[in-house]
Amino acid sequence: MAIDRIATLRNAEKLLRQGKLDQAIGEYGRVVAEDPRDWNTANLIGDLYVRAGKSDKAVEQFLQIADGLSEEGHIQKAGALYKKIVKLKPDHEHALMQAADIVGGQGLYADARAYLNTVIDLRKARGDARGVASVRIRIGGLDTEDFAARLDAARARLEIRDTRGALSDFKDIASELSDKGRPGEAVEALREAAAIEPDDPDIRERLLGIYLQSADFARALECAGTAAQFKLVASKLEEAGRGDDALNALRQAAALDPADSALRADLARTFVGRGDMAAAAEYLTVETAGDNPSLLMTVAEIRLRAGQIDEGLEIARKLLADDPEKRQELATLAWAVGEQAPEAGFRLVEITADAAVGQADWASAAAVLHEFVTRVPNYIPALMRLVEICVDGGLEATMFSAQAQLADAYIEAGSADEARFIAEDLVAREPWERANIERFRRALVLAGEADPDALIAERLSGESPFMSTDLSLSAEELPAPEPISEPELLEEAAKADEVPFITLDEDSHDQAPRRGASESKHFELSANAIDLESIFGELETPPTAHSSTESVEVDLSIVLDDIKKPGKVVAKDPKDLDSVFAGLRDEASKKTPADPAEEALRRGTELHAAGKIDDSITQLETATRAPRQRFAAASLLGRIYLARNAMPQAIEWFERAAEAPAPTPDAGQKLLYDLASALEQSGEVARALAIFLELQAEAGSYRDVPARVNRLAKAQARG
Repeated sequence: MAIDRIATLRNAEKLLRQGKLDQAIGEYGRVVAEDPRDWNTANLIGDLYVRAGKSDKAVEQFLQIADGLSEEGHIQKAGALYKKIVKLKPDHEHALMQAADIVGGQGLYADARAYLNTVIDLRKARGDARGVASVRIRIGGLDTEDFAARLDAARARLEIRDTRGALSDFKDIASELSDKGRPGEAVEALREAAAIEPDDPDIRERLLGIYLQSADFARALECAGTAAQFKLVASKLEEAGRGDDALNALRQAAALDPADSALRADLARTFVGRGDMAAAAEYLTVETAGDNPSLLMTVAEIRLRAGQIDEGLEIARKLLADDPEKRQELATLAWAVGEQAPEAGFRLVEITADAAVGQADWASAAAVLHEFVTRVPNYIPALMRLVEICVDGGLEATMFSAQAQLADAYIEAGSADEARFIAEDLVAREPWERANIERFRRALVLAGEADPDALIAERLSGESPFMSTDLSLSAEELPAPEPISEPELLEEAAKADEVPFITLDEDSHDQAPRRGASESKHFELSANAIDLESIFGELETPPTAHSSTESVEVDLSIVLDDIKKPGKVVAKDPKDLDSVFAGLRDEASKKTPADPAEEALRRGTELHAAGKIDDSITQLETATRAPRQRFAAASLLGRIYLARNAMPQAIEWFERAAEAPAPTPDAGQKLLYDLASALEQSGEVARALAIFLELQAEAGSYRDVPARVNRLAKAQARG
């Protein structure tokens, strides 16, 4: 039967006022029995129990209310009641645990730990070890940043034989500590994990990562157990500048994975670079290389560098027979080998040159040899072969350069006769070139000539003519000129607009222009021509240039005396000799085939403009081999790789361009700016700053250089 709630509550209050607590509690109990969720009235009953000194009853009452409120989600109210219970009965474990959960959820970790530590003490007192461990686990779960508590919780799991849970906890803790930059603590956590599961590959991997992060390479090597891990350690050792240790780590990787042919090839190349051919051969042989062209190329290099030249060449010939496109790779190898072993390098480059000759590709044959002698200067066999190919292929421009190098090599080697012959031939062909005159002088000195300058003067005067070996048609091969009568000659001369020949009057120093009866219309350089421009360049007062129609009188005997001893030259009515010799050079250039490097630069630029970037790279790389084209070709290569975000290659080509003279100051400044920008993008702050400072000193406020200098200086200071 339902009660009258209001009347019951009024009656309970009257009883309470009269000091009849038990009867009042009874009345309030009737109300709660009618409505069990009347938490306020139930709480009042608990308070009355406290006043009546019935603590157990009060605790029971409050516990019932707190649990009910907790179930309904009234966490804060429930927490307040659990605290009441703890005050009334400090050893009430349920209330302590519930209170800890509630305040822990509110972030009051210290209060939560206090409640739980009380429980631990209670359980220890009664010898409940498992119960203590479970509370420690709960403490570890309160605050994720409390790694000490979390580690203790993981150890507690071990005590209750929860090894899977403990292992997982240790791994998680180690990972988080590592992320927070606390590698030492992370390592300790992983060590405890490793004690649980020593063969766990994940643990070893994590330990390895932490040791590498802290640069503890000794322990990292202890943890490494696979070829991949040893490779990783090797890469970090290399970054730290410990090349020998890195190499040892790679050798351990190779021992663990003998089938890794790429690694064995890398090791072989490394030992080749160090000159340790025995170690290189340990990792790579013809048999282990199989049919892999790249590995066979490395084997060939090993053999060549070890002095086993015939074996190396045999491999090279096989590679070339299987794939003619390997010709350039073999040439590149020959250049590299030649820098340390000239004979081996030359014999290999000769194979590639012969292969090009077999395809009538004379320019390519000359190019590979030209690059070889650039890297291995004064190597006479290579220079001789280069001259042969130029003669056979009609490559006059390259041949002249090769002859000059060969003459210098003979001089260096003390071969006076050979040097003199070639030097004399070069002067006869291009007497205006100062370098040719000087080379001839050096050859004469080497040959023991008492007065080389007098002999040069004699040759230049025409008294004792040069014996030129020009590749153009010889006198016997030229058609004989038809006789021309003097009236016809005079008529032709009147029509012609040309500079008269300068002839020497053998009986006096006076000169007079005249035309010979059989001279051609054009001013051509004979084998006896004199480099008047270079001679006059050394005089105190050079002759003044006049129009080409004026007559010229030059005392050549005095000029020739000047070659032997400095003195004042008397010139009468000098004319425009500079224009004469300029015409000679122009005429000579028209007869000279295009330079292969210049043609490669032109072709590479055209391909780049057409969007055929990969094709242009090959041409541009060829062009960089010639000093005159190196700046333009290497600059463009650097910008191609910069656009591809390939910074190492971009920097390399920009630096090679910087080694060559810039055609204009603007071009040089732009190159330095691009090089410094690439270095900055690659993180090389110090080098970038140095170049920007150089550019600022040279060009002032060029583009945004001052701002970059300021930014990089600050970055370097912070670093």
